[in-house]
Amino acid sequence: MSNVAVSSTGTASRGEFNEDWQEWHRLHEEARADRHGFLAVSALHWLTPGPQRFPDVPGEWHTGDYGPVVVLGDGEELIIAGQQIRGRHEFGPIAERAGVTVDIEGAVLEVARRGGHDILRPRRPDHPLRVGYRGTPTYPPHPRWVLRGRFVPFDSPRPTTVGAAVEGLTHVYDAPGRIEFTVDGVPLSLTAFNGVQPGSLSVLFTDATSGVTTYSANRSLAVGAPDEQGRVTLDFNRATNLPCAYTDFATCPLPPAENRLSVAVEAGEKTPYERLAGNPADRS
Repeated sequence: MSNVAVSSTGTASRGEFNEDWQEWHRLHEEARADRHGFLAVSALHWLTPGPQRFPDVPGEWHTGDYGPVVVLGDGEELIIAGQQIRGRHEFGPIAERAGVTVDIEGAVLEVARRGGHDILRPRRPDHPLRVGYRGTPTYPPHPRWVLRGRFVPFDSPRPTTVGAAVEGLTHVYDAPGRIEFTVDGVPLSLTAFNGVQPGSLSVLFTDATSGVTTYSANRSLAVGAPDEQGRVTLDFNRATNLPCAYTDFATCPLPPAENRLSVAVEAGEKTPYERLAGNPADRS
């Protein structure tokens, strides 16, 4: 398959291409800096079978076969779906990579499950990482990094175990297939996972820029659903950082070993300023 650059629409001019990317990037940055987005995460607490109290969230927490449980003391409360909760509350089992968001004083609290563990993550709008956020540097968008590829489905989805930003944690995803493409005549492929929208795909990857100009651990790329011939478009201009590029309170998955590309993908988001500066705000 040739390394042919195509625009997002197939017919857009270079000016329209740039404008389209700029609008996508603006919306992506707005979502990232949401008052309760991942830049607002101020802590990561791991629940255990034994009751624990944490200094920044109300209640005494533990977990077990039936999911997270909180026992709220006098004067403590949570708001769940608009309902005031006091005393003991059982959340029930939470599915892997799912979660519940509840209101606490001055913030929200994410009650979630990652890597087989139940966790708590308060999200505070006044967290220094969010307040001081000044955007993410990127490569200038260029049509050469909009590539044609071909999705090759596996006979059946393959359970794929990958590492995580948290040492000792693993994630398991069902991979429906791989995407084959070329860059400057070099044949490459990426194992794909299911995307957010039905039929769409998502890939995690590193490349020769990782740890140099881009974040060392991973980047992510959303890919639209393949057409009837399996054709897809890989727009690496829209390669994005995962939360772990910004905060140590993330549990992001790492790419599978086969997704470590040998070429330099000089497109998409670069290493965040916070990591370049060694800013401690994401660990405060």
